[in-house]
Amino acid sequence: MTPDALRPPRLRATTREIPALDDLLTFAEPHDPMVWTRRGDILVGIGRAAALPEGADPGSWWRRVGGAAEVDDEVGQPGTGLVAFGALPFDPAVSTAAASLTVPEVVLGRRGGRAWITRITAEDDDDARASRGSADLPEPTGFGPHWSATVGPGACTPEGYQAAVRDGLAAIASGEVAKVVLARDLVGSAPAGADLRRLVRALASSYPDTWTFAVDGLIGASPETLVTVSGGTVTARVLAGTAARGADADADTAASLALATSAKDLDEHQYAVQSVLTSLRAHTSALVAESEPFMLKLPNVWHLATDVEGTLTGDASALDLLGALHPTAAVAGTPTDAALSVIRRIERFDRGRYAGPVGWIDANGDGEWAIALRCAQFDVHGADADGIRLTAHAGAGIVAGSDPETEMLETRVKFRPIVDALA
Repeated sequence: MTPDALRPPRLRATTREIPALDDLLTFAEPHDPMVWTRRGDILVGIGRAAALPEGADPGSWWRRVGGAAEVDDEVGQPGTGLVAFGALPFDPAVSTAAASLTVPEVVLGRRGGRAWITRITAEDDDDARASRGSADLPEPTGFGPHWSATVGPGACTPEGYQAAVRDGLAAIASGEVAKVVLARDLVGSAPAGADLRRLVRALASSYPDTWTFAVDGLIGASPETLVTVSGGTVTARVLAGTAARGADADADTAASLALATSAKDLDEHQYAVQSVLTSLRAHTSALVAESEPFMLKLPNVWHLATDVEGTLTGDASALDLLGALHPTAAVAGTPTDAALSVIRRIERFDRGRYAGPVGWIDANGDGEWAIALRCAQFDVHGADADGIRLTAHAGAGIVAGSDPETEMLETRVKFRPIVDALA
């Protein structure tokens, strides 16, 4: 990589408050939206002021960009000032998927009762100089027609997945790993010219308690916070252990109770919690986790969940913490390096950005990052007249005592949010 490619752009970010708007999603790019939203709070990115150079380390590059930037922020909310949206591959050592970190030209945001616009320009951009500090909004775009995608088996069929689970159980029985998370894939296509904001809206409406995201063609609704950094406080939410919701109230209660008392799922969950605590200890003080998991209820599943919180020490950014945390035992296994080796050997496809970090970061290093679950990757840069290719993944944690058919059925439940929205 040339020195010029590594030289950070000198950016100026100006944030001003604006009147509250009902639907910020109408300002997103229809065919490649940039969105981060949860419980009505939302960030929408428009255009591109800067992007991570190919092959550059995201944390190092962003530290240089933030250090060189001039920020004029009159709002001071999470997501104001200089912001970049990012999506990183699950396993950069073997994946062909590139890390993506994009600084938009305009960010529209809403949190609580406040809304704002941020304009981000290059320091030497004379044409943009006049617009700095302007609260004038870009033009919204009406939603395109409703559409549905075609989806079918990918490289790993349901039968092939059960065989993969048996291979994973053999690795556990031999002592190679204590837990390994194995995924399977679906492939399909959306119609050419599809307004992908409709998928974002469907997921955000159906799963309001999840992080709904759209970053560089990766669109989904994740229930799992990888890490949030805000004003020196670090938080994470660990999910491991899943059960489908019951068909009626009695069956739902029984499903929740069975998960809460399952030795197999509680063991799997504890592996994941310890993975996060071990990774964060070097960067935090006063790190605490709940002693027992709680039951997280989503429209389609129950999860065992544990919240973790600590105080940031040193000058680590959210991206630095991603480097320490990812991949967690919840999406890879235990021990992590051994689990990654098993995944590379057993899975016959590239996970891409599935189960990798997705979120945003600001100039101070604060940000919100989730694990990219319940999602699909759209080939928005390679769309043609035949449509937009897409790939979706879902996985399950395999431990001693796992049943191949049960684990396959768990992936079917986890596919449901994205498959239903695509339909």
